[in-house]
Amino acid sequence: MDRTTQLTARRPGAGARAGADVYDPAVPSGPLHRAAADVLAANWTGRSTVPSRKLYPHQWSWDSAFIAIGLRHLSPLRAQTELETLLAARWGDGRVPHIVFNPSVPLDAYFPSPDFWRSSTAGRAAGAPRTPQTSGIVQPPVHALAAWLVHRADPGLSRARGFLSRVYPGLAAWHRYLLGRRDLGGGGLASVVHPWEQGMDNSPTWDAPLTRITPAPARSFRRADLDHGAAGDRPTDLDYGRYVRLATDYRDAGYRDGVGGRSGDGAGGRNGGGAGGFAVEDPAFNALLIASEHALARIAEELGAPGAARHARAERLTAALVERLWDPAEEMFFCRDVTTDALIPERGVSGLIPLLLPGLPRDIVAALVRTIHGPRFGLGDATRLVPSYDLTGEAFDPHRYWRGPAWFNTNWMLERGLRLHGESGRADALRAALLETAGASGFAEYVDPYTGEACGALGFGWTAALTLDLLHQDDQGHDQDQGQGHGQGLGLGLGHGHGQHHGRHNGRHDGQHDGQHDGQHDGQHHDNGVVFGMGDKGGDRG
Repeated sequence: MDRTTQLTARRPGAGARAGADVYDPAVPSGPLHRAAADVLAANWTGRSTVPSRKLYPHQWSWDSAFIAIGLRHLSPLRAQTELETLLAARWGDGRVPHIVFNPSVPLDAYFPSPDFWRSSTAGRAAGAPRTPQTSGIVQPPVHALAAWLVHRADPGLSRARGFLSRVYPGLAAWHRYLLGRRDLGGGGLASVVHPWEQGMDNSPTWDAPLTRITPAPARSFRRADLDHGAAGDRPTDLDYGRYVRLATDYRDAGYRDGVGGRSGDGAGGRNGGGAGGFAVEDPAFNALLIASEHALARIAEELGAPGAARHARAERLTAALVERLWDPAEEMFFCRDVTTDALIPERGVSGLIPLLLPGLPRDIVAALVRTIHGPRFGLGDATRLVPSYDLTGEAFDPHRYWRGPAWFNTNWMLERGLRLHGESGRADALRAALLETAGASGFAEYVDPYTGEACGALGFGWTAALTLDLLHQDDQGHDQDQGQGHGQGLGLGLGHGHGQHHGRHNGRHDGQHDGQHDGQHDGQHHDNGVVFGMGDKGGDRG
């Protein structure tokens, strides 16, 4: 077998007929499917998948989660390994670092490199592992959702390997870290302390908070990203100088949260900002935390523990998200600057991502759908895919990273959200546009939202993986190759009841069941309550 054939070989218990070596004829096996599988085979390192061999030659946190969601259709074992490799680098305080460095990659191949982050020394007090070397910041918490979806692809294999029982404690600690140490605003939501943490690195949303940051001198670092990408498609040198300054200050403070900023004067929230005075509550980051909290509840139930407390916490977090970040006049969510305790008036795609949540009030769902298809994002009219920033905004640039281009992971999340909330026609149209653009662009990192022109790296990991996930949907958005358990494909049943949430809650850790479980509980759980309709880059990436 060649490497791609090995990657795409399916076990008989995972949905293929007995004796099938490569593809089951009941699931997609056309040119686009094969090309996407080729990308994942080429980017596989033996224990994880790089986003791009040249531009991003290490393991990135939320990339690996999205990659596992697609890889589960080809090899559930490799999808499990992808997540296990990442979670093995978790710090003692619970954080999952945004980069896990490959020691075989030369230091000058990527900046900031391990010798910049100094995780094993600067992060010692926070419980950073001695090996592997990692960064000290985080990325959006998609991981519990990915783990649940990977389990569902082949429950028999998952149970035989004890996959969920091994990853659950680390995932629970990861959520505790975000809901505790990162609740810098005191309102129950997690804050990011660096633009790289939210994943949308140079979004115009960060421009105002970053003006408070004195950039590091240009001579103090060398940008390796410009060796592999056009400068016009990348963040500016000024942006990069501020990113480096923030990361340096955080590192030099021992990666402690809640220091610096304006703590104690009433403007900086309960715990102040990050080490550099940058702390922001972001709607996409918190929406993915909520989705993963629902998934963690399902994992707990699969392991024989109660999940009701986690479902309830997810509902309270949804209420906090609405209360703190929703603007009914603008019909979208906005980031909140924890330092000033004010919403940031920039319309980025992050403000649309909460559409993927099952407990969102119906009036907010309707408003988000209008905004997605209205003049500011133009889906189905001006644009092929949803851009990363407001088409009418002064900072819009169709080619410059997160200041306008369309990205495949954000559009995949919006496709899932539209389908979840009954917008099947619009979801079908977005799915078709995603598949067409992925193939035509060579699985580009991101594209011009008007033309679909490829930008950034080609053969990009999550673009290929999420293409596979979309190809494995049937006409109702359900997995065609779903394994032997739990509900209808992409209708994941992550929600818990139909209640709509309006009160303010703090989302603290009440009634958590975070201990190790033995994974012996094999009773199937049938979807009930709200169906969470998910099928299921990290940017300059630090």
